[in-house]
Amino acid sequence: MRALVLVPVLKQAKAQPLPEGAPPAPSRSNEARLEEAIGLARAIDLTIVQGLIVTVSQPRPATLMGSGKIAEVKALLDEFDAGLVIVDHPLTPVQQRNLEKEWGAKVIDRTGLILEIFGRRASTKEGTLQVDLAHLNYQKGRLVRSWTHLERQRGGAGFMGGPGETQIEADRRMLQDKIIKLERELEQVVRTRQLHRAKRRKVPHPIVALVGYTNAGKSTLFNRITGAGVLAEDMLFATLDPTLRRMKLPHGRTVIMSDTVGFISDLPTHLVAAFRATLEEVLEADLILHVRDMSDPDNGAQSADVLRILDDLGIDEKERSERIIEIWNKIDRLDPENHDGLLQKAAGRENVLPVSAISGEGVDTLLDVISQRLSGVLTEATITIPADKHAVISWLYENAVVSEREDHEDGSVSLDVRLTDRQAQELERKLGGKKPTDKEDWER
Repeated sequence: MRALVLVPVLKQAKAQPLPEGAPPAPSRSNEARLEEAIGLARAIDLTIVQGLIVTVSQPRPATLMGSGKIAEVKALLDEFDAGLVIVDHPLTPVQQRNLEKEWGAKVIDRTGLILEIFGRRASTKEGTLQVDLAHLNYQKGRLVRSWTHLERQRGGAGFMGGPGETQIEADRRMLQDKIIKLERELEQVVRTRQLHRAKRRKVPHPIVALVGYTNAGKSTLFNRITGAGVLAEDMLFATLDPTLRRMKLPHGRTVIMSDTVGFISDLPTHLVAAFRATLEEVLEADLILHVRDMSDPDNGAQSADVLRILDDLGIDEKERSERIIEIWNKIDRLDPENHDGLLQKAAGRENVLPVSAISGEGVDTLLDVISQRLSGVLTEATITIPADKHAVISWLYENAVVSEREDHEDGSVSLDVRLTDRQAQELERKLGGKKPTDKEDWER
């Protein structure tokens, strides 16, 4: 379908509040907003015939923009034979209906466009349920009928009762019934996720979650680290459903990597609510990798949008400093001067790592840092496992770093390992609660 993209710029628009302690967000350029809106439209295979930045001095309740701009857009629609207008701004149901009448074309706002993209990207049952619920909540307030002849049978006795249920009321009731059904199904999804998390806690593998603005390179980095085959394209919202993979870090620690849905500015509240179960994977993570596209001039504003959503999820400033590592991605796209300058800037900051998910530059350092953050200080030890505790050996290979092994005639096994204090405590529990001594089970 041929489409026209409009980006309204409100002169008196208020800046959104930032999370407590966060630095002031860099202003997002209007050109970047237009480029992003066109990218969103192309993500669902629309042919963009024209992109316009529209200055709105005083928003109009009926049409948002003035009559002159409406006439200008109408002329462009006729010139390019376009049947769709994408307005990169929230529209009320009345504004949407009036603009469709004026232009004789389909009109969708930013929320509707993102919902459309998510609907196409959802591939699992959970993703489909979440998108359907968000879409129904969005649609519920946009039921508009221009006729009254579909009124149902009059209510009350005789002719004294008023009109019965109208068609619009029936549609709203049907939508509400569908919403209730989807919410119940999603409740089951939440319970299933909680069960999966409970199982993961029994096998205490730490979780590392990738978050970031859409198209920041999360899935490419996820594939580079884990060897997974997640769809990774230069496209907004190329992946939607979260993916989890188990992998072993250089120091031997097994972790679960989680690739989450990309964030975006002005994320519709319907989506935040519907995807709460998915986004809770971020809350459960022991370490969060905030991936930023450093080749994008607006990466500062994008970072502020991500931090704002994390704050809404309950990850405050203190938790961010303890749990988040900033990944400055796509440094391969920078020219040599900016590349070297970025490396120097990152070297002077804590919890910042420059990488290239495409070339692999900095990825080994990233894995080492993740291992250090999750493992803490490693202690070298020689552990002797009795013959009746051989099940512990597989656990050690899975969780610690085993350098040497010696099997004894009595069936016991001695292992030279490196492990953390936490792993040492878990080993003590597995050996029956008895702390090994120098003469018995381990030597330091």
